[in-house]
Amino acid sequence: MRTLVIDTATAACSVALIEGGVVIARSEDHVGRGHAEKLVPMIAALPGGGRARHILVDVGPGSFTGIRVGIAAARGLALGWNASVAGYSSLALVAAAALSDDPAGPLAAVLEGGHGEVFMQVFAAPLAALGPLESLPPAVARMRIAHMRAVGDGLRWLHEDDPRAAPVGALPRATDALLLPPDLAQLPPRPLYGRAPDAKPPPTRSAR
Repeated sequence: MRTLVIDTATAACSVALIEGGVVIARSEDHVGRGHAEKLVPMIAALPGGGRARHILVDVGPGSFTGIRVGIAAARGLALGWNASVAGYSSLALVAAAALSDDPAGPLAAVLEGGHGEVFMQVFAAPLAALGPLESLPPAVARMRIAHMRAVGDGLRWLHEDDPRAAPVGALPRATDALLLPPDLAQLPPRPLYGRAPDAKPPPTRSAR
């Protein structure tokens, strides 16, 4: 079965077509912002316009806007193509890529979280979460990973000169979806924001 993978949850924007356990086409760009403008042309440029029987999308955590763009595209295409759709975590994908190169663990995946915090989750090989997803102040995250291997663009908020914050492997890539075990590639296609939204509805008044 052919699968279209969409990843727009971070500053990167990437898509990939996977069939028979092989990446048959891909496109990647570091856009920062503007995922909505880049994503559709990237998909359209894939063989067959990216059409697939299954769509896999990064549901976060990461950029609130980027997450929504990716999920909206995945749902829309799934409806038009009569395809199935599922999600995966950006943190799990970053960890999967790192652990495939070196299975030594535990490994902390750390991504920028906004509002001065970072998203963090600890994994081990074979890929499995050792704890929950957390949104943490840099000082707290720094203490948690002081003696732990770590990867992700969020590391630059912890140590300005930390070599682990190098761009290679620091952001999720659609092509790495091949590395996810089935249970981590079957999340509901809805946002996994990682922290509460900034805007909160006003409290309701009880009727008298």
